[in-house]
Amino acid sequence: MVTILGGGISGLAAAHYMLKFKIQPSGVISLIEAAPEVGGWIKSTLRPDSTLFEHGPRTIRPKGNQGANTLALIEELELSSKVKPIRSGHPATRNRLVYVDKQLYKLPSSLSSVFLKSKPFSKPLVFAAITDLMSPRKSCKDEPIYDFVARRFGKDIAEYAISPLICGICAGDAKEVSVKFLMRSLFEAEQRHGSVIKGLISSIFKEKEKPNFHSALVSKAADEKWNVWSLEGGLQLLPKTLENSLRNKGISINLSSPCQSISFAHNKVIIKANQSEIVSNHVISALPAWKLAPLVSSQHPELSHNLSSIPFVTVGVVNLKFPKNVLNESAFGFLVPPSQKLPILGIVYDSCCFPQNEDCTVLTVMMGGRFLKEHFGKVLHPEVAVQTAIKHTKEILGITQEPCDYNVSILENCIPQYIVGHDERMDNIYKYIQKHKLPLSLVGASYEGVGVNDAIMSSLRAALRLKKLG
Repeated sequence: MVTILGGGISGLAAAHYMLKFKIQPSGVISLIEAAPEVGGWIKSTLRPDSTLFEHGPRTIRPKGNQGANTLALIEELELSSKVKPIRSGHPATRNRLVYVDKQLYKLPSSLSSVFLKSKPFSKPLVFAAITDLMSPRKSCKDEPIYDFVARRFGKDIAEYAISPLICGICAGDAKEVSVKFLMRSLFEAEQRHGSVIKGLISSIFKEKEKPNFHSALVSKAADEKWNVWSLEGGLQLLPKTLENSLRNKGISINLSSPCQSISFAHNKVIIKANQSEIVSNHVISALPAWKLAPLVSSQHPELSHNLSSIPFVTVGVVNLKFPKNVLNESAFGFLVPPSQKLPILGIVYDSCCFPQNEDCTVLTVMMGGRFLKEHFGKVLHPEVAVQTAIKHTKEILGITQEPCDYNVSILENCIPQYIVGHDERMDNIYKYIQKHKLPLSLVGASYEGVGVNDAIMSSLRAALRLKKLG
């Protein structure tokens, strides 16, 4: 028997792949989820008037093996007809903004634009390549992504491009997050070739890696040049469809069942959850590292310590609806560099990406993350989040109307921070599990990527490792 802890997208995907590869011939797979519903941080609210509010992730990228794998999963779940793509060339792909010195600026998005000087950058971006070629190599195992970019491409790029990007991706601080989180290949190019540009030139002559996943949807995404995609009715349709598929195939999904402890003995796993005891041959933990850590602390304090050393941040998400089109420009949205000292991380223009059924504007305001304490203290209260979102949305975008509807979500400890040394921490965790021969697999955003694609791919890899072990 295999027990899966956590009913977010990675736990559901793990159960799906266990069945797909027939890793558990007896079909005895149990999934335990503490919340009353599956999906984790993927949650969508559809109002009676068809207004869609996304509380967490809203779009998924189709690129690379991870993107192709997720599209293959969508096809397996017969959700292809529900996919809503945004193609290259759409305003949401061309217009990505940054808010600096009380002004919105469009980030360069074409080859020609890198040769032009455009605020907030002090020089044309082509000078960043020259800076890289002239800068000496710094030999190191890891460093903050801000330091790496400032050193190789200039402080402007680090300040106005990378810092807000890290806010948008993981609500983190680029001065703490590992360069390997987002720019591993560029970091390795410097270490091997002395320069990022030289490394990229060298890679041109290497054979390109081909996607390992092929499906009609993957081909369609490539042919139609999808930039990102979502699902009709919201991204929550994905975990809900996975849940229904698993239940129809006989998988036991136990909701409102928080796990109290995990212990290992004689190649077995004893799990206590919701006043009952479950004995399994293997456990797949899709729990965040901070939730798993105390469950194994009494028996494996070293493992618990390494898991708890992965920091997490809390994010406030406020969806706002205005009764008509109140935007001056179509765009994906804008991000705010931390140097601007504003209490918001950025705003996504949801109704520009996916127009709603009526002439209205839907926006999503993000706040908190690594900077929550600086702006809000220890706790972000919902009423404060709403007031902050409305105030700064109206001021920055010049909106005079009041929102006619809103939704607020405070996502506690929702995003892991891959701070400098994350690779080393993960190496210690995996070595500990292997050394002690623990029947334990780790999947989810805590370890090898914070995106939806990464979480699903981690579950596929875990399933394939179990299949290899027989």
